Amino acid sequence: MIRNVAIFLILLKCALGWAPHQQSCRRDAIEKTLKISSAFLIGSIVPSVSNAEEVDSDGYITTDRGLKYKVVKPPNDPNSQGPSRAQKVKAKYTLYLNGFPEDVGDRAVKIDSSSKPILGERPFEFLAGVSQVIKGWDLAIMDMKEGEARKLVITSELGYGDKGAGGKIPGKATLYFDVELAEIGAMSKLGEEQYKWLEEHPL
Repeated sequence: MIRNVAIFLILLKCALGWAPHQQSCRRDAIEKTLKISSAFLIGSIVPSVSNAEEVDSDGYITTDRGLKYKVVKPPNDPNSQGPSRAQKVKAKYTLYLNGFPEDVGDRAVKIDSSSKPILGERPFEFLAGVSQVIKGWDLAIMDMKEGEARKLVITSELGYGDKGAGGKIPGKATLYFDVELAEIGAMSKLGEEQYKWLEEHPL
């Protein structure tokens, strides 16, 4: 609806002669129409993920979805785009329970990491925004840009719920992640069924 109104107003301006050169105006109208249409289509695939509700004294932002995070490293290009749903991404991470080591010392329990003792750094690859990872990760990654690093505090509702996972993560556990969006890769080829699934399963 907003897209249609914007296009109508652009064309109306040309028709009424508000612009001094109507031919140039029509050309500009076509270009703007294409831009509006492209933005509309992109917006349907790349949703607005998190709206900050509050910032605490430690610099953590809590979103309206309950995700808590703090940016600790800016993206490679602040003007770049984040990933779209179903786009391949690679992320570096370390998972703790009980808190971050710099906050709680030895009470922090390291559960998992993409940095392996022998293999070195092995970023985790997955498709963003399609429930291949826990909800808290999907919300965070979809809101990040390449090269950006954040600290995430993920409640059990956005994590592994009441059951926990893998015998290492108890039920109702709050998860503490150091995460870096290392790479935004290729977009998956989506068919009609995949697009339908995305529409029926908003992030």
